[in-house]
Amino acid sequence: MAYVPGVALLAALVVGCSAGADGNANGADSKAGSPTVTPAPPGKYLTLPAPCRAVPRSTLKDLLPGAAELPGDQQDKVFRGSAAVTYDTDRKVGCSWKSDAPSATRSLSIDFERVVSYDPAVSDDDRADTVYAKKEKAAGLSSSATPGPPDEKGEEGEESGKAKDPADADATGSAGPSPSESSGGSTDGTPGSSSGPEEALPSRVLDNLGDAAFLQDLPKKADSTAQHHTVSVVFRTSNVVVTVRYAEQPALITQVPDGRELQEKAQALARKLAETLSE
Repeated sequence: MAYVPGVALLAALVVGCSAGADGNANGADSKAGSPTVTPAPPGKYLTLPAPCRAVPRSTLKDLLPGAAELPGDQQDKVFRGSAAVTYDTDRKVGCSWKSDAPSATRSLSIDFERVVSYDPAVSDDDRADTVYAKKEKAAGLSSSATPGPPDEKGEEGEESGKAKDPADADATGSAGPSPSESSGGSTDGTPGSSSGPEEALPSRVLDNLGDAAFLQDLPKKADSTAQHHTVSVVFRTSNVVVTVRYAEQPALITQVPDGRELQEKAQALARKLAETLSE
């Protein structure tokens, strides 16, 4: 029967092809010896908190004097806050509050940024550290910044160890005389006698707040008659960078905001937010 050898030949070809395929998958031609790239670990945080609910009302009452005395509907509006406009709430969110009291206007804002690295060789935490380092350098504190990993364009992170340019200090408003120099206090930081509000400490790196943190103090501009004073606290925890801004504008130009109070309250809020994120 002439067709039998043909069938046998076809079967043999099929078996041969199967064996060849297995040989390519498991044999000498495979790339089993090639190094395996292990992706960098993801950041701790996959989502962000609802920013306008991140600050308890009791804290808002302390930070926004006069708001608690407003009629019920106005009070609720102030404490509700205004959400920042953002197009990706998984990556960046924020909220702001403002109260107008007879003596002064206080404003508060918080921003959360969740950093994601799209480079498998760079972790989310390392990318977030680069984002934080840029903010720290912009505040005139680059001498304490640590080098970040290469960014997505292959550039290295911010350099460390550079002394601050005095011109940059004037531009950022973060430099200036120490409290002891400006108010006659001693060099150990003890305030001296002063007829006005206590002088605020200068911009500086903060300890025991997230993985890294700094405070930037921005008193009024030299050419401005308004006594506007803003304090910013920025900190990083894992792959999230948080910014707290707290400011006061007195009703009278003869009144000077208490810079130390603004700094203390901004730091206290930042620490509460860091604790909430860590829960």
